[in-house]
Amino acid sequence: MKNILKEILNTSIYLLFVLVAAYLIVTYVGQRTQVSGSSMEPTLSHEDHLIVDKLSYKFKEPERFDIIVFPFQYDRDTYYIKRIIGLPGEIVQIDEEGNIYIDGEILEENYGREVIENPGRASEAIVLGEDEYFVMGDNRNNSSDSRDPSVGNIHRKDIIGRAFIRIWPLSEFGILKHQ
Repeated sequence: MKNILKEILNTSIYLLFVLVAAYLIVTYVGQRTQVSGSSMEPTLSHEDHLIVDKLSYKFKEPERFDIIVFPFQYDRDTYYIKRIIGLPGEIVQIDEEGNIYIDGEILEENYGREVIENPGRASEAIVLGEDEYFVMGDNRNNSSDSRDPSVGNIHRKDIIGRAFIRIWPLSEFGILKHQ
């Protein structure tokens, strides 16, 4: 009887340890998320499964071209995955030809799937605050992003983490390139 109680106690302690470890990992280190929609194509596709790195931004600031995850402000259970284009303190503007300007200089990048047809609120210069980021989807003409007033600039405190690894589909498994 004593051995059975000891075994139950050991198993209970082990299970408690596993649950606490799982909680800490999901809360502070990483979490799984699924892409819904085509706004990040061709980089990420509908129903791709990702691991989000929630830890690295505790030690460093997000960088231009990082793919980040953040909550949509008008729906508690909706998260967006977008690429950082503008950094805190910068001025972002998109002209009628679809060129992106950062502080008056054309942004050299090749993530956009096509020429931007609608600059949205970025048709006028947007001055980012000291904790704000301007984000866009790679599928520029099919993305609800910082050009849309319902998304707007993303505050640093709202960034959950950085898309790190694609785990599904297996044929696309690997670490995501950000820069």
